[in-house]
Amino acid sequence: MTSRTGRIALITFGVIALILGGVWAGQGMNLIPGSFMTGSRTWLSIGLILAIVGIILIVLGLRRPGHGRKSR
Repeated sequence: MTSRTGRIALITFGVIALILGGVWAGQGMNLIPGSFMTGSRTWLSIGLILAIVGIILIVLGLRRPGHGRKSR
């Protein structure tokens, strides 16, 4: 994605996914009490996967346009 708007969107969604995944993983690990998700391995797994997706989106959004491609 080369447009500035597209890159900003990737970074924004990545940050949201990373934060949400971190909260869900924290609840799944019983670090954040007070929810039906507390202590559930299911929410730990979902949170970790979402956090990884968030990191990937952030990295893709921060890459310079044309990175990894040969210019002709």
